[in-house]
Amino acid sequence: MLDSPLAIRRAAMDLLARREHGRVELARKLRRKGAPEAMIESVLEQLADEGLLSEARYLESFIASRARSGYGPQRIREELKQRGLATQMIEEALRESGMDWFALLQEVWQRKFAGQFPVDAQERARQGRFLTYRGYSMEMIGRLLRGTVDD
Repeated sequence: MLDSPLAIRRAAMDLLARREHGRVELARKLRRKGAPEAMIESVLEQLADEGLLSEARYLESFIASRARSGYGPQRIREELKQRGLATQMIEEALRESGMDWFALLQEVWQRKFAGQFPVDAQERARQGRFLTYRGYSMEMIGRLLRGTVDD
């Protein structure tokens, strides 16, 4: 049972040692482990002040991880919103990520469809649905499927 600030801090540090966490996500996990709400906030505030809990690091890590898995900016944006992060922070982190989203889209498309452009409307729709689900914009997908690679 997490009934003291020290026990809560230890549990939070264990979670942070495995990977970066957002504040909302970490608080949720600590609540599930039985930590009282009043104590969670003060412990998280202290961790943030010490630089051990950082939303910016979490955003950077999450975006890089999801992009490596082939997900696009729209999907990543939605996942981060669901994790309780502020829209402004998400947008800034996506801008500063340095990701070449079009190159990532091409990689995903190449892996899934072996570089085969759609031969009919049905195949075009199938490829479009897959890439949209992965989080790429219709504009980017259209450019790719038309073979218009130049920015």
